[in-house]
Amino acid sequence: MFLDNDFPKILGAELYRPHPAYVCEMAVEPVVVHDFTSQPGQTVQLDRYKFWGTPGTKDSRERISDQTIGTANSRNITKEKVLVVLKEYTGPADPGDPTQPSTFKIARETLITAQRLLLDTGNLNMFHQSIGSLTLLDDYRRWRDRVFIDELAKAEANGAASTSQGGYYFAGGKQKDATGRVSYTAAEYADQIQQFSVRTDLLETVKDLRKRNVPTFTDGLYRCICDPTFMLHLRRDPDFREIARYAGNPGQGMYMANPMMPNNSSFYMGPQAGQGYFLAGEPVMPTGVQFEGVKFFESTNFPNKNVTASFDAGANYASKEVAQGFFFGPQSVGVGIGGPNAQVLINNNDDFSRFIILIWQLYAGFEILNKDFITNAFSFVQDDGSV
Repeated sequence: MFLDNDFPKILGAELYRPHPAYVCEMAVEPVVVHDFTSQPGQTVQLDRYKFWGTPGTKDSRERISDQTIGTANSRNITKEKVLVVLKEYTGPADPGDPTQPSTFKIARETLITAQRLLLDTGNLNMFHQSIGSLTLLDDYRRWRDRVFIDELAKAEANGAASTSQGGYYFAGGKQKDATGRVSYTAAEYADQIQQFSVRTDLLETVKDLRKRNVPTFTDGLYRCICDPTFMLHLRRDPDFREIARYAGNPGQGMYMANPMMPNNSSFYMGPQAGQGYFLAGEPVMPTGVQFEGVKFFESTNFPNKNVTASFDAGANYASKEVAQGFFFGPQSVGVGIGGPNAQVLINNNDDFSRFIILIWQLYAGFEILNKDFITNAFSFVQDDGSV
């Protein structure tokens, strides 16, 4: 039987376990710098790397025998320092007000029962479910997942995405006016131009990413994290819908060439199907849908967003809901971590050992590193025939 003080350590280890419902950090692959000595209020240095510039021509790189090429013309690595201020974050949040701190309380009798269950089965998942601590773990994972979404969303402030910079992209290539509003004509609305299209908007977005030299991930693809409504608009395209039926390796429609086993099934093994997995019996991590040079991940953790828009050539403006999809390359977001990283802590005020009171705690800083590596695409939700 382990001691109550050991319980936070066992539960704390679960904070690092990936979960299929929260894929943003896995998709982003952030730059992470861990400084064990730093505390809240101190800074952790991240690096924002820049391109060297134009490659020049064959003749411009030619050298003659008496030309100096040594230290007189040396250059530093082109990067900028990004100092991230560490802050303290805790959870779970107060259910009535997420901005207020709260705690997770377990009755001691419940914990004793859970300890016996763990000793009998050795199954940590059953142990956590028996005391309700999945609530605490889910709070941390859901919060951290949303943090990465919010960091990617900052690229919108960079302006309209183009071949030279990252930023926002509205379906149909529309741009905001001086007051931040977007306008479509009634004819465009009838043709659903205000909703993200594979054949026009997706191809334009990917072209712009490539033209501004955004690097791809190691698999040669860009990534997209999108809202379910954004994914719905993509799936209206028959080509996208066909490929989106299958997850995993590109061009591999069936698992191990067996037509009875499509590889979007949740196998509890699965590297052969291009699925990420960690331990036998653990949930399989989704590996996205690959299409037109982008790997798509659908997230149910997006915040609601509204944009002032008109669907009748500017005659009437109103707040319209948009679905979001973030297209990005590597090194888009950085994370600085101080102290011991995420941990579960116990409160010694236990009412004469009648309760165990816990929180999760993290010293960290999150920051967008390269706005030019991100395109925030928007697709208007409204589709009821009205303007």
